[in-house]
Amino acid sequence: MITAYAYENRNLTISELSIKDTIPPGTTWLDLYKPDDQEREWLSQFSVEDVPEEEDINEIEASARFYQNKDGLHINSLFPQRAGQDVKGVNVSFNIRQNFLLTIREEDVGLIRLLRNYLRLGRIEATSPQALLLELFNLKVDYLSDLIEDVYSVLDSVSEEVFKNEELDDVFKLITRQEDSNGKIRLSLLDTQRSLRYMQKYYRGQLSDGEIKDLREMLLDIESLMPHSQFIFDKLNFLLDAAMGFSGLQQNKIIKIFSVAAVVFLPPTVIASSYGMNFANMPELDWQLGYPMAILMMFGSAAGTYFFFKRKGWL
Repeated sequence: MITAYAYENRNLTISELSIKDTIPPGTTWLDLYKPDDQEREWLSQFSVEDVPEEEDINEIEASARFYQNKDGLHINSLFPQRAGQDVKGVNVSFNIRQNFLLTIREEDVGLIRLLRNYLRLGRIEATSPQALLLELFNLKVDYLSDLIEDVYSVLDSVSEEVFKNEELDDVFKLITRQEDSNGKIRLSLLDTQRSLRYMQKYYRGQLSDGEIKDLREMLLDIESLMPHSQFIFDKLNFLLDAAMGFSGLQQNKIIKIFSVAAVVFLPPTVIASSYGMNFANMPELDWQLGYPMAILMMFGSAAGTYFFFKRKGWL
């Protein structure tokens, strides 16, 4: 799907394009969502270099994520995306050209929808492709901060569950999910930091004072969020160790019960085994009170062993 956005005088005009159309005059933002081969071929008519493929967008090395060619500056950036209770990363390709910003993405990104709504409502103003990308990154940093706050709130509840809940299966799953989410948040923070620094270097002397200020503030915000992410990692490791420790204690208690039960029933087993032997010259074999005496001895030995353990504090 090809969508062209023209932003002028705080008014946003949205045009859905087909492969038979041309880029409308005044387009500030051209968005390709899940482009097929025909749409990529259509875009190649307006490009000097090759249009990046999906595998190119997902490359992790710096030379593939930040580069420039005859079509302008290219930045592949990782965006966080909520998927139920989990967080996943979605790569988006940005190409800052002279007159418009080109985005290519294979998945829907909530922050791009939010940027479009803010432009429609006039809550933000972007007069250039660079300013448009900076506004999107500003929304991204704010969203990452909100995600970190969400992880903090979840960890507070997990801390109580670790020390109160005896069934720790759900706690382990929750800790693992938060660790994965925090890892993706941290990766997105690092990726955004690299993107902004690359823009800062590439557009040195070309950005306005306001744009430079916004860029520096975003870099400072990212640097301030990094320690929070590291703290979450440390706390998750502590909670995981604590949960594993409590799980080990519970297993030890169960093993202790079985061990004590085996020891308590050992003397009755010895007595029952002794009188269960079929020898002709056993003295108590014809004794009338032999059976009740054996039963009494078995109960007495079990009770004596139990109270002995109890007195020693082993139970």
